[in-house]
Amino acid sequence: MERGNSTVVTEFILLGLTQSQDAELLVFVLVSLFYIVILPGNFLIILTIKSDPGLAAPLYFFLGNLAFLDASYSFIVSPRMLVDFFSEKKVISYRGCITQLFFLHFLGAGEMFLLVVMAFDRYIAICRPLHYATVMNPRACYALLLTLWLGGFAHSIVQVALILHLPFCGPNQLDNFFCDVPQVIKLACTDTFVVELLMVSNSGLLTLLCFLGLLASYAVILCRVKGHSSEGKSKAIYTCTTHIIIVFLMFGPAIFIYTRPFRAFPADKVVSLFHTVIFPLLNPVIYTLRNQEVKASMIKLLSQYVVC
Repeated sequence: MERGNSTVVTEFILLGLTQSQDAELLVFVLVSLFYIVILPGNFLIILTIKSDPGLAAPLYFFLGNLAFLDASYSFIVSPRMLVDFFSEKKVISYRGCITQLFFLHFLGAGEMFLLVVMAFDRYIAICRPLHYATVMNPRACYALLLTLWLGGFAHSIVQVALILHLPFCGPNQLDNFFCDVPQVIKLACTDTFVVELLMVSNSGLLTLLCFLGLLASYAVILCRVKGHSSEGKSKAIYTCTTHIIIVFLMFGPAIFIYTRPFRAFPADKVVSLFHTVIFPLLNPVIYTLRNQEVKASMIKLLSQYVVC
């Protein structure tokens, strides 16, 4: 396909996670086992929350949506990566690359905004308990959910729009195992300085501000619970600790990838692997393992099916 005298790129070649076949085989086995064990756990979390009327509180409503987002996010990169381990030439079409990039940022930003909503929910529950039922009513929860989906969509559309305006007329090798903004921008046959700044502000700055805002909100919550009873204080600290763990798992790799100029670092692929494959599946599981109500309901649900 040609435009004038320049060849237009219609596909990208993925260089993969590593050039070592032994290392690829090891990663394939580990990721496959992790995928097989943890992914059903995410769907079990969703089923448990949906089937138990006792888990109707906003906290569990948002936890179910987190499990759904993370399960969906894991399908963007992992299946293709596992298949590509056995392919000599790892090729993805231009449209396929743009589609992957869109859903990566759509669901990723949606999860980021969901964590902000969950922090707001905990703030109201702990610091304004008398107003909690009024503020976090079902209508407000659905409105917040719609807002975070729209926010993720808007963020991703901006990313895609900037990429679509770039000309790709020469090299087409992406030094990664999936399509993402930093690697795709490097292949454009034009000066991308301004586009890189826009990308960093859209992804990096937004991620960093959300991260700092979340840490500040949990710091405020922890300061407020000092005057609570010992039982209420312990429960609030336990809940907030869980949220903070997830915040670091979600935002740490994202900040490393998107808040700096798009230069390659040796750790980039490893960080991307954890960011796109490992941590998304772990997030809801960590919440569940540290939540007695969900664990009890899940055991009850599983025992019913075992008995049947």
